[in-house]
Amino acid sequence: MNKKNISWTLRIVIALLFIVSAIAKISKGWISDFPFIDFSPYFAISTFEVKQLLTLGFSDTLAPYFSRILIGIEFALGFLLLSNNFLKRITIPATVGLLSVFIIHLSYVTFLSGGNSGNCGCFGELIPMTPIEAIIKNIIAVGLLIWLWKISENDKKSNIWMLTSITLACILGLFMLAPMKASSTSLSNSTDNINISTDSISKLTDSVKIEEIKTIDSSKIKVEEAVEEVKKEVGPKQAISGYADLYSDIDKGQKILCFFVPGCEHCRDAAKDINALQKKHKDFPEVQIVFMDEEAEKIPDFFKYAGKQFPHKVIDIIPFWTKLGTGKDTPGVVYLHNGNVIKFFDGISEKAFNSKALEKVIYKK
Repeated sequence: MNKKNISWTLRIVIALLFIVSAIAKISKGWISDFPFIDFSPYFAISTFEVKQLLTLGFSDTLAPYFSRILIGIEFALGFLLLSNNFLKRITIPATVGLLSVFIIHLSYVTFLSGGNSGNCGCFGELIPMTPIEAIIKNIIAVGLLIWLWKISENDKKSNIWMLTSITLACILGLFMLAPMKASSTSLSNSTDNINISTDSISKLTDSVKIEEIKTIDSSKIKVEEAVEEVKKEVGPKQAISGYADLYSDIDKGQKILCFFVPGCEHCRDAAKDINALQKKHKDFPEVQIVFMDEEAEKIPDFFKYAGKQFPHKVIDIIPFWTKLGTGKDTPGVVYLHNGNVIKFFDGISEKAFNSKALEKVIYKK
């Protein structure tokens, strides 16, 4: 194989690497597995911002711009590697530079985490890759680029306007494909007809208990002591969960707070299991759901599958991931008692929601 064929082979391989990486960052993953991709640019980019950029210290203001520019540059480099405009002087060095930054970043992340777990985000959710795997991939790519640079001929008739036009078009295309929008929180109309909550019933029961204590032995027991005794029965000391901006009464009594995505099958299964527990136990804690504003039109089908319509809110993607917490994934199910986080289920692996485990924690079986 001559140098020209080798050069084009390397250019195509590395170009595809960058183009696939960029495509992966604007998709949710596979539809019914390979080979169909579920494109959802705003969702995918917002998720990339929260899980990758915000954890690095990027501000909420800067992250949306940086993410779109970065992905746009990945697209541009992929296309420019197939172009003969300043290939040796600009494109190859720029590509090596970007990959070197990725290698340094991933090495730093791996050092801080003390391991090799999680998804580095290089290929989004399309092709999960650990930091070590990504480092190896990037080192190989750098090696191929150095080889390509050595065997490539010097740039001859290059057009700087072609180079800048492709780069700007790719970056602007990302801003058009996934327009930035202000975060919003909306309360579903379903909350207008909520029945009396179990927390309200609990308060009424507690009040009755206090009155009974006063009546039975009012000469020996002070009201303050009776109140303290009741407090011991109703749960731990009052705390602030940090979810009051989602539901104002979330820190009062026992609550189940769920973070669900309307189109997520695992979320639907979790909601169905929670409904079964609520039917089984009349004193089951009140359930409140926070939906991600992604495929919100599927919420009616979600509740149809679950078998019940729970009180719910819909919030934008970035606030949703922020509230769920760093490193956590959907479905998220939180059991709170007086604002104390007693149990937090998330994702579909070792911390995945388990109805029996939740039942055991609530009723101390």
